[in-house]
Amino acid sequence: MESAIITGTGIYTIPGFELEQKQVDTPFGVAKVYIARKDGFELAYLARHGIDHTTPPHNINYRANLKALEMMGVKRVLATYAVGSINRQIPPMGLALLSDFLDFTNNRPLTFYEGGKSGLAHTSMDVPYCPAMRHKILELANRANLHIHPDAVYVATNGPRFETPAEIRMYDKLGGDVVGMTGVPEVVLARELNMHYAAIAYSINWAAGLEAEMEFVSEKMQEIRQKLASLLVETLQVIDTLDCNCEKAVMFMHPPK
Repeated sequence: MESAIITGTGIYTIPGFELEQKQVDTPFGVAKVYIARKDGFELAYLARHGIDHTTPPHNINYRANLKALEMMGVKRVLATYAVGSINRQIPPMGLALLSDFLDFTNNRPLTFYEGGKSGLAHTSMDVPYCPAMRHKILELANRANLHIHPDAVYVATNGPRFETPAEIRMYDKLGGDVVGMTGVPEVVLARELNMHYAAIAYSINWAAGLEAEMEFVSEKMQEIRQKLASLLVETLQVIDTLDCNCEKAVMFMHPPK
């Protein structure tokens, strides 16, 4: 099984797919993954917060999740993130393809390689998200007349609290386009495992301070979520050769023992 989808707030299933639950024991804990099947096509599915949304962003076991996918043979991952919009060109109910990130998280394990038996490595983040997967997503979205902002910087905060207006003004000055609580370390860990990883953010509100009130539109987004899930599935179904350097991102100083 080479493909997986990871979803966040508001998406807890893949429309039309039958799900079979699987618990995977990893060196970092147990991960709950689903095998999703439809018409002979099979992929791994992981709901980041759980399908009943009981795990807050700062308590997600990101290492167990990504390691479980690797143990299942996954090499390609597409992810979704619910976000707040900083960039006015990405309004609530808008979609944005992630191209880079700013990390403001804390107290989260950020690597599989901590020295000793686990090894020590440095990972290139010049291109955090797989360019080949991003290109295919945009190509298929254009065919489906689904507008996606093509180039967005994700600001990762710790949560579970929302950001202050002053923080949002700072993130805006630093070049952030959208803000969320789960984008890091997931993308970093996927890259450490040589996975081809790409992600689409969907906005559920304006970030703090941009409007008089923080109004959420999550209850209005069912159609958009379904289109987004279909786009992810189609991308994984049709993509073949990946002409990129995702599998060469990790430089080991000392390999794992």
